[in-house]
Amino acid sequence: MSNHYLIFAAAVLPAFLLILYIWWKDKYQREPFSQMAKGFLFGVISAGIALGLETALQALALVPAEPQSFFEAAWKAFLGAAIPEELAKLLMLWLLLRRNKYFDERFDGIVYAACVGMGFAATENIIYLFSNLDSWQSVAVGRALFAVPGHFMFAVAMGYFYSMVYFSEMKLRKAHLVFWVPVLLHGVYDSLLFIANLNTMWSGIILMCFYIFCIKMLHYGRSRIYEHLERDKNDPTQIAYWQD
Repeated sequence: MSNHYLIFAAAVLPAFLLILYIWWKDKYQREPFSQMAKGFLFGVISAGIALGLETALQALALVPAEPQSFFEAAWKAFLGAAIPEELAKLLMLWLLLRRNKYFDERFDGIVYAACVGMGFAATENIIYLFSNLDSWQSVAVGRALFAVPGHFMFAVAMGYFYSMVYFSEMKLRKAHLVFWVPVLLHGVYDSLLFIANLNTMWSGIILMCFYIFCIKMLHYGRSRIYEHLERDKNDPTQIAYWQD
């Protein structure tokens, strides 16, 4: 039983550390812990929604259980994972923010999206680790290094564009980017992994491309974080929060 507690801790700790990181970045007008906890809970719910959608897609034979080609790998990555998962997260983010009086800074969109994303990632981690009890340590390390930060970056992109639309800094006709940019990042991430797992002569090269993509995605997410922090800092309506 104590081992189960350890596995549970290994599953949720990476997500909590990334929430702590984004909370630390939001140093001038931090969001209430109650709202961040609510966002995390909504992320847990989004994992259940996504699982239901993915199960339905597989039951309808719209998504292959085990991809056998590059096309099937990409198809499963986008239709079987990225689209239903990011759709579920976006739905819960919208429910969280639609009447949230604390959503008053651009960076808040990233904070709340990260909480939802980490609720999803922690739930997914629990499922993966308890489904691989014989090798949970290696699974936990791999997911802590790649899968959880991946979901964090998908969430950063979603929160970034959500705020851009909400604060009218992007034309409404581009609002679809709130959904499609995270889907693109998520889909490419999963596609590269699925293709690498096909064990073809290209697997090593594809895996190297995966590592490069992860590094590029981290730089992209970091840039979006600092971009919104700078926008808030230069907003005269928020100057009181940004005095040194």
